[in-house]
Amino acid sequence: MAATPRKNKTARRILAAGAGLVTVGALVAAMPSAGAAGDRSGGGHGHGHDKGQGRLVDVQLLSFNDLHGNLEPPTGSSGRLTHLNEDGTTRTIEGVGGVEYLATHLRQARQGHPYSITAAAGDMIGASPLVSGLFHDEPTIEALNGLDLDVTSVGNHEFDEGARELARMQNGGCHPTEGCFEKGKRFRGADFPYLAANVTNEKSGKPLLDPYFVWERNGVRIGFIGVTLEGTADIVSAEGIKGLKFGDEVETINKYAKVLERKGVKSIVALLHEGGLPASGAYNYDCDSPGPGNGISGPIVDIAKNVSPQVDALVTGHTHQAYACTIPDPAGKPRTVTSAASFGRLYTDTTLTYDRRTKDIVRTAVASANHVVTRDVKPAGDMTKLIDRWKTLAAPIANRPVGHIAADIENPADAYEKPLGDLIADAQLEGMAPADRGGAQLALMNPGGIRAPLSHKASGAEGDGVVTYGEAYTVQPFTNMMTAVDLTGAQLVTTLQQQVSGPNQAAPKILQVSKGFTYTLDMTKTGADRVVVSSVRLNGEPIDPAKTYRVAMNEFLSGGGDGFTVLKEHKNKLVGASDLDMFTAYLAAHSSASAPLPVPAADRITVVK
Repeated sequence: MAATPRKNKTARRILAAGAGLVTVGALVAAMPSAGAAGDRSGGGHGHGHDKGQGRLVDVQLLSFNDLHGNLEPPTGSSGRLTHLNEDGTTRTIEGVGGVEYLATHLRQARQGHPYSITAAAGDMIGASPLVSGLFHDEPTIEALNGLDLDVTSVGNHEFDEGARELARMQNGGCHPTEGCFEKGKRFRGADFPYLAANVTNEKSGKPLLDPYFVWERNGVRIGFIGVTLEGTADIVSAEGIKGLKFGDEVETINKYAKVLERKGVKSIVALLHEGGLPASGAYNYDCDSPGPGNGISGPIVDIAKNVSPQVDALVTGHTHQAYACTIPDPAGKPRTVTSAASFGRLYTDTTLTYDRRTKDIVRTAVASANHVVTRDVKPAGDMTKLIDRWKTLAAPIANRPVGHIAADIENPADAYEKPLGDLIADAQLEGMAPADRGGAQLALMNPGGIRAPLSHKASGAEGDGVVTYGEAYTVQPFTNMMTAVDLTGAQLVTTLQQQVSGPNQAAPKILQVSKGFTYTLDMTKTGADRVVVSSVRLNGEPIDPAKTYRVAMNEFLSGGGDGFTVLKEHKNKLVGASDLDMFTAYLAAHSSASAPLPVPAADRITVVK
């Protein structure tokens, strides 16, 4: 099915939000002639014929989240899903995802549905593979336009390059320093609105982006409120979001639900870049067993239980998990809460039954399920052409060999210590260990900065076991600068404790560690007690609380990112090369075609469960 072109793209403009704000001030849509700011007619995509003129109308909501610029099919564990069989066993589904296939699945799903909306819950861009990341994610925005995305919330990764660059993603224009990437072509920006109701100017309180969007077709009106997680400021570079405030998700959604109600919009969906952790990693696990929402935990549970009953459904993300749950709202009424994993491997199909008389969703009729983006369908030709066009531009850089591996080096989401994490930490230690480069004695790597596994199977013509620059970039796309800092032994222990306490207690962020640094993590305990202090050793010697150690880490961590506030107390910082440069240098120095790099043993952190 061919893509349906979107007509009459709404012009958008940037409004200054006050002197002192060094990022973009505010992004709003130009107001239509009969309506308020943020109140735009989506109009649908014209799929099928006009039907549903009776009282009840089934509106199809297709949604996904955390695409992260994965235009090409993701490889290794990033391209797998776990399926739960009826007998309780599981099987692995290999080879899922890829925007060529996502496009086909969405277009097929829309057939026969005249009332169809496609929405997303953030992190469409950022931490992207090279074919998109090298071009500051212009290819992904172009692909999302082709997918007929109607609306998305922002996620934390939309702020990776700062608010000004996010403004360019919305409004278009060539990159401020690198210019236009294709001769004679100017980046046109997103056809869909980015929503960020809880991201405001610290001084004026005005939203950075549109807080809501109203989709309308034949009198059926559904409002969308978009928010990112309140903790975004803790997990992105501070410089890019200077002058911005990230507000409480529940308070913001409830505020704008009232605004929409006053405008006569009673059917409301929240697009929320925050999520939960289902009890099973299987995409088809029933998280409503034994009761509504009983099979899911994490931040989304409290959020969902406190978001106003005016909101009829929550589309969520951030945790890269798959679920379609019904978590009770504050009135005790079940309400659908969904997430479609990550990287375009799934999409969610939700039926919202709209009552023309009440102008609201019949909540008892809401049905939702996640669907696998298989690769056994015909790839969408327009997406194939798009990918090939950008790959041709990237090829001279992407295809350069940088190393060799003996087998897959994985980055499993469910493992505290990851083989690829060990490899990266070792590369960072080696790069920062020389006295004139920092004198590091150990290295710490944040797990969220490792975006994909290294696959032994060739992705192109390079041959099995060859690691290309493009593949290395996909693993470490942020190109964070590396630092070496002074930390006391006591601060080092506190760092380990902050992995599993405070904001990281519910969802631990286990730092990947370099060779020679070992300790025990006792997950039968709670909070900071999970770290067995007496077990923390460097090269076999117990860590001395009073001694000073030189520690390598990227600038995100040394700035206190991911809740590691103690790391901001460091001294004597020395800045080195980027993490990606150190990674590729290590691969080149330690591997060859005849002696490929073996898979690290992942035996530095002993875990007691």
